Amino acid sequence: MSRQLRYIGSNSGNNGCPTLYEDVETGDVLVQGIAVTDPDEVAQLRNIKPSEGFVMVPRVLLADFSPRDVDREPVMIGFDEFDGMFESFQHTAFRLETRRRYHSDERTETYRRFNAGQPVGWDLDDPWCRSRREQAAMGKRFERVRIMDNPPTPGQRYLLDNAERNCAVGEDIRYLWRANADRLRLPGEDTWLFDSRVIALLHFDVDDELTGVELITDPVQVARACQVRDAAWHFATPYRAFSAEVPSGM
Repeated sequence: MSRQLRYIGSNSGNNGCPTLYEDVETGDVLVQGIAVTDPDEVAQLRNIKPSEGFVMVPRVLLADFSPRDVDREPVMIGFDEFDGMFESFQHTAFRLETRRRYHSDERTETYRRFNAGQPVGWDLDDPWCRSRREQAAMGKRFERVRIMDNPPTPGQRYLLDNAERNCAVGEDIRYLWRANADRLRLPGEDTWLFDSRVIALLHFDVDDELTGVELITDPVQVARACQVRDAAWHFATPYRAFSAEVPSGM
C-alpha cells in the first residue's frame, strides 16, 4: 500500500529540491534531494543495503523544517486567556472551521429563532461585535474558511446565516464543500492561527462541546498550518456566492 505523504517544507523556492515530506500515518520523514552517486563518496558510507539511496540536503533545511521532539507536553490555556488573544494579536487571525455542529450555538436564542424559521435579529452592538469592529478598525484581519457538508447540517445552516453578522463587523468568511476540503487533504482539526506564528487547537468532547484550547508554537506545525490556510483560502468561495449554491432545506 502506498504511503500518503504530506509536504513539510522546502527552502528551494517553487521548483526543484531539496524538500521534506512526512508519512501521514507513521510520522516518518522522506527527504527529496540531489542523488549521491559518486562511487568514491558512496564508498565512505556504512552498512549500505541494496534498496537504499542517498541524497544531499542543506543543513538549513533540516534546521528549519525537521520535526522536533514529538513528545512535548500539550500547552493548554484557559478560555479567558484564549478570548484575550483576539485583541492581543498583531496582524491576522485565521479560523479553519471544520465541525458539523457546535453545541454552544444550540443554547442561544438566535439558534432557537433560526431553527424555528423566524428572523434571527443579530445584535451588531453586543460586546463581541464591538470588539471585532474595534480590532478591524486597527487594520487587523479576521478570516475564516468554513467547511460545509452536502447536505448541510442544521448547525452549518445557522452559521451560514451568522456569516452576514460576522462580515458586517469586520470578518471575511469563505466556504468549502467538505468533498473539496478532502480533495485538498485539509486537516480535520478546528483551529485558529494567529499572526502566522501560533496555533490555537480547539478540543471538543463527544457532545460537540468545547473543552479546551491547546497552544502550538512548533515551527513545523505552524508552517504547515500556514500552508493549509493558503490552500483553503485560495479554493474557498466568499460566503455570499457560496450561499447561492446551498440547496434550500428550510
